[in-house]
Amino acid sequence: MVTINSLLNNVDVQIGLSIIISLFITLTAIPVIINISRLKDLMATIEHRSSHEELTPTLGGIAIFAATLITYFIWETPSESHELHLTFSALIILFFLGIKDDILILSPKKKLFIQIAASVLVITFSNLRIINLFGILNITYISFTYGLLLTIFIFITLINSLNLIDGIDGLAGMVGLLISSFFTYLFYRQHEYAYAVLASALTGSLIGFLRYNWSVRNKIFMGDTGSLIVGFLISIFSIKYIYINSDYTLNPLLDKNAPLFVVSLLMIPLFDTLRMFIIRLYEGKSPFVGDRKHFHHILIDLGFSHKKATMTLVMSNLVFIALFISQFKSFSINHILFIELLAFIVYCIVAKILSGKIDNENVDRLTFKKIDKLKRIKNNT
Repeated sequence: MVTINSLLNNVDVQIGLSIIISLFITLTAIPVIINISRLKDLMATIEHRSSHEELTPTLGGIAIFAATLITYFIWETPSESHELHLTFSALIILFFLGIKDDILILSPKKKLFIQIAASVLVITFSNLRIINLFGILNITYISFTYGLLLTIFIFITLINSLNLIDGIDGLAGMVGLLISSFFTYLFYRQHEYAYAVLASALTGSLIGFLRYNWSVRNKIFMGDTGSLIVGFLISIFSIKYIYINSDYTLNPLLDKNAPLFVVSLLMIPLFDTLRMFIIRLYEGKSPFVGDRKHFHHILIDLGFSHKKATMTLVMSNLVFIALFISQFKSFSINHILFIELLAFIVYCIVAKILSGKIDNENVDRLTFKKIDKLKRIKNNT
């Protein structure tokens, strides 16, 4: 006889309900956050590189954080490990960092230091780190020191890559949704049920967030609070997936191309971050100084709507993932690495070609229009 308790202890039910419950919490919380943000004037200002012309609340990350954690802690998860306890500790640190940055604005150095501290907290007190490069450039198992440094680098790269693509409506949310959905399935398939439930909770919260991020009348951004939370969880999922597949030589059911499959999942944020890093260094600028040379900004300046630009990039990512699964998995890992490097070069070439088609005079007129609107708003307040 099936009882309520036995049903709720079924991991399939937990994953499905996690998406629904997290979605409900986010949809309920965000209108309250929007109202408080408007009353207390906690809004994103309009600047020259912004793609928006209205003051908008920036604290959507609070709802994502709350919905994800509340939903996860509803369930009893026997497979939960100590590394997840450390993950939640680090998430709380990043949550407060994000809120402070959304309200008061912190320097990049302070944010970077706290991101490193949160990452080190998880890595040093658990086994969650890169220990095997799967034969990339003929390198397999690596030492503790190299693994530690590489894992910290991955954390910082992924956290900030999601922040960098959070420049137009829906892009960071849709990319996060795409990645968390895949990891829900991947962890479920490999019987990592605690991670599958956490990924599904994040999936539901991002669906709820996108409903308001794409709204016209009640728009909200995830802010640094959201991008830090989502970026950190994606980092955890990525490193965990690579770690649990590290013994691929001993088990044919494991993914022998796990690191590069993760790269395919993260194509949009990783490619854009690497491209912008190269461009800024080539131009002699700090990699941390923002501009309007991101791929999504190029599409907007070409006349794409936010939704069309977002879906163009997300569908490109999906096509690349589909190619990886259907065609590349039979290749050696170094052949796949070559294909992904080639894909990055094509990405850069396409961005260069498209940026050359932008009507800079029209963009300048729109920029001056936004700046003038910002001045009027400031004068009225």
